[in-house]
Amino acid sequence: MEKLLRTALADRDRLDLDKTDAFRLLDGAGDGLDGVWIDCFAGQWVVATLGTLLPQGLLKAIQAVGQAEAVWWKRLRQDEDQKDAPELLWARNYDSAQNGDLVVLEGGVRYLVDFEAGYSQGIFLDQRENRQRVREASEGKAVLNLFSYTCGFSVVAALGGGSATSLDLSQPYLDWGKRNFEANDMDPADHFWCRGDAFDWLDRFARSGRTFGGVVIDPPTFSRSGKGKKRRTFRVEDDYHALVAKSAAVLDPGGWILATTNCRRLRAKPFRLQVERGLAEAGLQAEVEEYPMPGEYTGDKYLKTCWVEG
Repeated sequence: MEKLLRTALADRDRLDLDKTDAFRLLDGAGDGLDGVWIDCFAGQWVVATLGTLLPQGLLKAIQAVGQAEAVWWKRLRQDEDQKDAPELLWARNYDSAQNGDLVVLEGGVRYLVDFEAGYSQGIFLDQRENRQRVREASEGKAVLNLFSYTCGFSVVAALGGGSATSLDLSQPYLDWGKRNFEANDMDPADHFWCRGDAFDWLDRFARSGRTFGGVVIDPPTFSRSGKGKKRRTFRVEDDYHALVAKSAAVLDPGGWILATTNCRRLRAKPFRLQVERGLAEAGLQAEVEEYPMPGEYTGDKYLKTCWVEG
């Protein structure tokens, strides 16, 4: 097991991870350890397993490799209602083990991570290359970040010279996003913040004539919003095309859409068809280019990405 870890580390050393200390270190079966995934956050390793038992010898192997400052354990569950925060298993120095916000770097951009905040730590590492694409495409553009979570795409849009609008149902996540702006020496007040349902806001933008040079669509695989007759259920495999259509309706001529999902039930071809269906519904003729996952994801290619140029 120690040999597997050292091999995975050597493979990551060959990647272009300049000024980056947060990345997928070991990717399950793709790196020879089925059912085990390890993410590195500035020297703190989060081990995720499908089972309720840690593989025998794994913690000792990590300690023997000697590059982890702390090891956290996340139990992956199939039940959507049972998503626990990672548990601290070991630390080189328990007094300095992360407690609250930890600053990690991705291409020199600072993000705040918190292992005790819940099931998700504040940044989806598999979106690293998509964040770079958004940064490179945002200069002089108004960028709408739907389902913005902690606003990673908004941060890079702003750093790339754009004006970011972050939209999410959760005020705590939007507040986290504002702290990410501040961590990169940017004033959140220079940008726009919208709390609420993405479909409702897209309709509102369309009615008011507000348009955007870029739109990021990265929704949860399943969600519910609203109450009573306005209650809405969203499933990526059924409803993604509607998000694309409404986003295309508020897109500037020549604008772009980043359409992405980590829904494992929706494979690459059906996902692209959803994107193309949404564009057709909006009457938008555009080029669609698919992108692979970052190189350290050697296992299941669950993340799908389509880049749309209007």
